[in-house]
Amino acid sequence: MTGGGAAAAAAAAIANAIKASGAIVEVHEEDFLLILGKTERPLVVFSTPSFWSRKYQYMTSYQGFVFYTKAKEMIHLPGRAEIIQSAKIWTPNT
Repeated sequence: MTGGGAAAAAAAAIANAIKASGAIVEVHEEDFLLILGKTERPLVVFSTPSFWSRKYQYMTSYQGFVFYTKAKEMIHLPGRAEIIQSAKIWTPNT
């Protein structure tokens, strides 16, 4: 494979990864909490800061979309939320 062919293959692989991940909507912390308030028992996946991200990251789903936010401080989540701590949250850079 030539250099140009390898670059095209890499670009296609990245595009396919983004398509497979679905729609991820980044929102502010306040909006994330409002979305959680619309759900009876929201499922929240979060990760703690790492050397690279240095922020808490949170994801939840609502009406077919995945909502994502990040915060310098831990967000106080509603007591009714089901919380899963992950080692890392990855989102495609768009």
